[in-house]
Amino acid sequence: MSDENAGRSAGMGIDGALVRELAELLAETNLSEIEVEDGDRRIRVARVMVAAGAPAFAPPPASAPAPAPVAVIEAAAPVPAGNTVKSPMVGTVYLASDPETPPFVAVGQTVKTGDTLLIIEAMKVMNPITAPFAGTVTAVLIDNAQPVEYDQPLVVIA
Repeated sequence: MSDENAGRSAGMGIDGALVRELAELLAETNLSEIEVEDGDRRIRVARVMVAAGAPAFAPPPASAPAPAPVAVIEAAAPVPAGNTVKSPMVGTVYLASDPETPPFVAVGQTVKTGDTLLIIEAMKVMNPITAPFAGTVTAVLIDNAQPVEYDQPLVVIA
């Protein structure tokens, strides 16, 4: 195996060094799982956590190691056909201007070029994301207050 591919598992193209790094991050932060996404590939590392005060049927042996994190590879969910509006930035998405108002758009709604689809908050700045073309909203691929990544599909317009 070349140095360039040393961190990758054969056949699947999984970066073993990344999986180990995520597992270490789980241990350091005491999280139960962490997930990263890169294009069509998603890596989720999780471990089984026992809640404090939960009844134990049999105590583990004193020398038992901590549960090993498990990597789960998931394919990205297919995006419905149509013109996909993708996130131009990293931030938190809001589907309405405030919690008491209805969302800017809903599935089945017709939009015109320039209509606000949602807002992405980045560095305390609210950035309206507008429809780059007219059509009918066929899918809203994100939830309110969800963190989004650059180039992540948000809305599909047909």
